[in-house]
Amino acid sequence: MKPVRTLARVMLSGIFVVSGARNLQNPSRLVPAAKPVTDRVVPLIERTWPAVPTDTETLVRVNSAVQLGAGLMLATGRFTRPAALLLAGTLVPTTAAGHPFWSNDDPAQRTQNQIHFLKNLGLFGGLLLAAADTEGKPGLRWRAGHRIGHSRRSVQRAVRTARREARIAVRSAAAARRLPG
Repeated sequence: MKPVRTLARVMLSGIFVVSGARNLQNPSRLVPAAKPVTDRVVPLIERTWPAVPTDTETLVRVNSAVQLGAGLMLATGRFTRPAALLLAGTLVPTTAAGHPFWSNDDPAQRTQNQIHFLKNLGLFGGLLLAAADTEGKPGLRWRAGHRIGHSRRSVQRAVRTARREARIAVRSAAAARRLPG
C-alpha cells in the first residue's frame, strides 16, 4: 500500500507546489481578488499578532509560501499529517478569494467558479484524509488507550496476585497457630 500512498501524496500536493511557487513569484496578480478576504481577516491578525504585516500582498505571499513548503513536505513524505492540515488551512482563504461563485452575475463565470469551488472542496477532502492517514500504524489515540488498558490489566493482575498471596499467608499463619508448640 505504500507506493499508492506515496503516489497519491505526490499527486495531491502537485497543485499546491506549482501554484505556491507561481504565486510567490507574482503575488500582485492575486491582490484584487484576495483583498475582500484579507480585509475580513486583518482585524483578527492584528489582535492576535500585532507585529505581523497585514497588507494583502504580504498575506498572499505567506499563503503561497506555506502552500509551496507544505506541498513539498507532503510530496516527500515528511511530516505528512501536519503538512496536509496546513494545506487544508491555506485552501480555505484561497477558495473564498479565488472562486466566489455566489457573487458572480454572469452565468458562465458563475458556473466556472462553482466548478473550481467544488474542485477545491474535493482537494480539501483529500487533504483531510491525508491528515488522518496513519499509514496503517495505530494512531496516537489508539496507542494511548491501548497503553492505558495494558496498564489497567497489569494493575488488576497485581491486585489479584496480592490477594491470593495474602489468603495463602493467612491460611499459613492459622495453620501455624494450630500446631502444638
